[in-house]
Amino acid sequence: MSSKQGGKLKPLKQPKADKKEYDEDDLAKLQKKKEEEKALKELKAKAAQKGSFGGAGLKKSGKK
Repeated sequence: MSSKQGGKLKPLKQPKADKKEYDEDDLAKLQKKKEEEKALKELKAKAAQKGSFGGAGLKKSGKK
């Protein structure tokens, strides 16, 4: 009794989410969140350019 079904089962499709209606408070919160994410992304890029923080990483000993 072998079945013809092999491999992974496909997941059931999720119904599409309806578009939400936003009021002024929700829009303000979304805008603020986007601005914070943008600022954080800029800071990360700036930090990546500078490299490490003043040599706070692994220090080599003088032994050879």
